[in-house]
Amino acid sequence: MAAILLFGILSAVLMEAVLLNSYEKRAAEVRMAEIQNQCTIFLGQWKDLSYLEGVPSEMLEAEVQQLSGIYNGRIMLIDSCFRICRDTYKMDEGKTIVSKDVMDCMKGEGTSHYDKKNKYIEVTTPVLEPGTGEVKGVMLVSMTTDGISDQVEFLREKGQSTLILIGVLLAGAGIVYGTTIVKPIRRIRHLVEGVTEGFEEGRVEEYTFTETKELSETLNVMLERMKTLDESRNEFVSNVSHELKTPMTSMKVLADSLLAQPDVPVELYQEFMQDLSQEIQREDKIINDLLSLVKMDKTAEHPNVQTEQMNQLIEKILKRLRPIAEKADVELILESVRPVQAEVDEVKISLAISNLVENAIKYNKEGGWVRVRINGDHKFCYIEVSDSGIGMKEEDQEHIFERFYRADKSHSREIGGTGLGLSIARKSVVMHRGTVKVYSQPGLGSTFTVRIPLTYVGAKEEKKKL
Repeated sequence: MAAILLFGILSAVLMEAVLLNSYEKRAAEVRMAEIQNQCTIFLGQWKDLSYLEGVPSEMLEAEVQQLSGIYNGRIMLIDSCFRICRDTYKMDEGKTIVSKDVMDCMKGEGTSHYDKKNKYIEVTTPVLEPGTGEVKGVMLVSMTTDGISDQVEFLREKGQSTLILIGVLLAGAGIVYGTTIVKPIRRIRHLVEGVTEGFEEGRVEEYTFTETKELSETLNVMLERMKTLDESRNEFVSNVSHELKTPMTSMKVLADSLLAQPDVPVELYQEFMQDLSQEIQREDKIINDLLSLVKMDKTAEHPNVQTEQMNQLIEKILKRLRPIAEKADVELILESVRPVQAEVDEVKISLAISNLVENAIKYNKEGGWVRVRINGDHKFCYIEVSDSGIGMKEEDQEHIFERFYRADKSHSREIGGTGLGLSIARKSVVMHRGTVKVYSQPGLGSTFTVRIPLTYVGAKEEKKKL
């Protein structure tokens, strides 16, 4: 509001100054042109220049006095020797005058000059000899501009009164406008404070202005995301609790069964201990995967990036996973279209590809296959992991990268796993500013496509580019 008031007053002050200056300048120009014209008419009526030489003439004397009276100024007639022959003020007659305007006028050019500081106008007009047009003298008229100054002062007073009125109107308009704008913003603030405190839910619906409408829509999007994030966190905690509780419950049941039997054969002890070991390994894997997610969040800003031969890296990964594939009777196939070099964090990208391949092995059919294909262009590296497994429904594909989400819930227990592998894979790929997409059909297998830039660009560098 203060800015609007200040801007309005400054604009009005500037406009007043420009108008007054323009008016004063224009009024002086009009007056000088008028005097110049009157002098030309007056001198054009002279038939005899003897008056300029000191010969009295009652008619010319009367006209000079009349012209001097009309403009309330001083008229001097100067001959070709720069001697003042006639002065209506009777002060400088017989004296010699040397000035730039008079000298210029002697060359046949009339001049006009406005002295704003001393408030007077000076006009010179050449006296020409009838017939020959030869310059015989100069007629100099000087007059005060008190009338123009009084008029400018009057206009300035009116302008100041108008400025005060404009200031009052702007202040009133600013108060009304500011209050009108602040009210919806205050309502939005109270609602956001309520949401922050946790005792109010709902949407922000303040559509008084275009700006408040856009702000409301933006806040609604933010609140929806916060709600989704909160629900996701609650679900994550619930899933973690469930996943950790399951092996703990199994171990407790096995231990209680052993304690309930006084004389248990050694073979049964060994069988129960083997089951306990498997449950401990399962819980250890869940904890390690959770730690991997946490560590990836912490190191996302400072990954250990080096230039790697992606073909050799994937070959090492498949060599490590081949025993698992052979045990599941699944064939591993590597297709290298062309050699590809990329700037990656070897540990993180290896974890991502390993999880994708291991996931393809787990959810495969007996005698099936997993094909890993690597390709690249001038900008990206493409890694495609395809399998002949059980596939998944379309509605599951958009949730497959969520933590603890399982597309095939009926077989998830017997297949094993923690439900965190694909989430870790996606996290790693996104950390490299890449993307991972899935295409699948039930019973026809799945295809995961990973695309990562050949040159790593961190978050800070990406912000600088934007």
